[in-house]
Amino acid sequence: MSYVIRRVLQAVVTLFVAVTIAFVLGRASGKPAALILTEGATAQQIDDLNGRLGFNDPLLVQYGRYLAGLLHGDFGVSYRNPSQSAIGIILERLPATTTLALTSFAIGLALAVVAAALVHITGSHTLRAMFVWSGALRSSVPDFFFGVLLVLIFAVGLGWLPSLGYTGLPSFVLPVATIATAQFVLYVRLLDSALSEQSTAEYVRTAYARGKSHAAVVATEMLPNAFLPILTVAGLNLAGLLGGTIIVEQVFSWPGMGVALISAVSQRDFAVVQAGLLVVVLIFVVVNVVVDLLYSLIDPRVKLA
Repeated sequence: MSYVIRRVLQAVVTLFVAVTIAFVLGRASGKPAALILTEGATAQQIDDLNGRLGFNDPLLVQYGRYLAGLLHGDFGVSYRNPSQSAIGIILERLPATTTLALTSFAIGLALAVVAAALVHITGSHTLRAMFVWSGALRSSVPDFFFGVLLVLIFAVGLGWLPSLGYTGLPSFVLPVATIATAQFVLYVRLLDSALSEQSTAEYVRTAYARGKSHAAVVATEMLPNAFLPILTVAGLNLAGLLGGTIIVEQVFSWPGMGVALISAVSQRDFAVVQAGLLVVVLIFVVVNVVVDLLYSLIDPRVKLA
């Protein structure tokens, strides 16, 4: 309980620092009225709108007003869409990002576990070489370019799958394939290296001495121990994906949080940017705490301090 309380306090400090940085950097980029009004607006109209939005006040006054609003659960309203709350815009897009990120993460990690286990069960150098070289090839292609290639082949060329937006389950295939292949490459290398290291451990020789088959030793003895160092990387990676798969969402016009944040930044919609940042930071903090707790549950040698 003391560990959890300490991590919650750290989370609060992290949120405070993140909000402060976003506030300062956002204001440094200029005031939003010129972008909100039409091109024919006069300088006086622009100044009046900035005044009504509170951007003509000193920065400390703006900062104090924003923090006071957060303490009362008020994240402000969108400057581009005054009828919508800033946090409402983010939460409306969050399920699309969450679904895409979790699906891609789960598929990529599951395939990596199966592939790494097969390599060590079969002992096939050809299979390992195939995964290593295909992984190197995929790693050399940026996500946005890989996504465009998939669109050109399967949407434009073959016409099998939709390329933009969400129109049903087929819309998941290309963006999930783009993210999942990158996840697969990362985890198959880490798991292969970890399994190779575990193969020389004493508990493995003991398992063979007890009469266990090679496949059983890999699946029930080596793989759980090899997965422990992967857990931390997986937690950070998952948090990053949940925070917004911005590039992939842009390529496929996916209605997720990343697209909303990019639009808000370009329009200087500070309320939406700050609300999105709070959600992203909160996701990172929660996922990291969960990973730490899971690590202690999986490995009884680890004690939370």
